[in-house]
Amino acid sequence: MIETVELSSLKPSDADLISKAFQSIGWNKPPSQYERYLEEQDHGTRVVLVAWSGGTFAGYVTLVWNSNYAPMENDGIPEIQDLNVLPQFRRNGIGSLLLDEAERIASTTGTEVGLGVGLHPGYNAAQRLYVKRGYVPDGCGVTYRNDFIREGATVVADDDLVLHFRKTLAVQTKAG
Repeated sequence: MIETVELSSLKPSDADLISKAFQSIGWNKPPSQYERYLEEQDHGTRVVLVAWSGGTFAGYVTLVWNSNYAPMENDGIPEIQDLNVLPQFRRNGIGSLLLDEAERIASTTGTEVGLGVGLHPGYNAAQRLYVKRGYVPDGCGVTYRNDFIREGATVVADDDLVLHFRKTLAVQTKAG
């Protein structure tokens, strides 16, 4: 059983801590990634939500207002990116809590949000989670490094092989 989960915005002091937490499970997520996220957050182009369980880092998600995936960019749909929950905190609702808040924030500016999910087995849980939450494929096909894959093409099944999804949101009004 996990303790109460709190969400906060990314802070400068979080970069090393988050990087070390992922390094401890063998993932390469350097502090520079979170420093870039912080800069983008400060410029208003990315929202970064960090989950803490009992004061311990548990996971994070980001929301990018201007997607670099052409169909979402063209339609002005923000994109949820980089949802990560440390293994010891999974299956406790933290991913859903992070997504709830990212979706709520996205709903203040429009009626849809999108995301991309990898197609190799490392993304199996995420694929199921997104479908259960009402995300549906956007109908544009699979991409590799944001280029659409043509029928018959050979690609590498790594983190860059992605299917994009969209979800219709209930519109929220900005608190004022």
